[in-house]
Amino acid sequence: MLRNGLEPWHLLILAIVIIVLFGSKKLPDAARGLGKSMRILKSEAEAMKKDGAERHTAGPAEGAAPAGPAPHIGRTAPDGTPQAHPHAGGGPAR
Repeated sequence: MLRNGLEPWHLLILAIVIIVLFGSKKLPDAARGLGKSMRILKSEAEAMKKDGAERHTAGPAEGAAPAGPAPHIGRTAPDGTPQAHPHAGGGPAR
């Protein structure tokens, strides 16, 4: 039944169904939007790789916070300042 996966006639039926559902007028716009999205995704992925490589070669920045788990902020004081969660100190939970 699925010995070869998709065969050419499966793709033909799929194309006909898509054309019937969306219409031939909307398909070029959808393809254009998909292409634009793919270009944006590709450029963002390249920028992230470049940024990661720069950070890796530059080392830690001066004045950077030490690495480690950040305290869980779950409450605020009446004046609006964040307060650490009571169980974030590492002690046993009550």
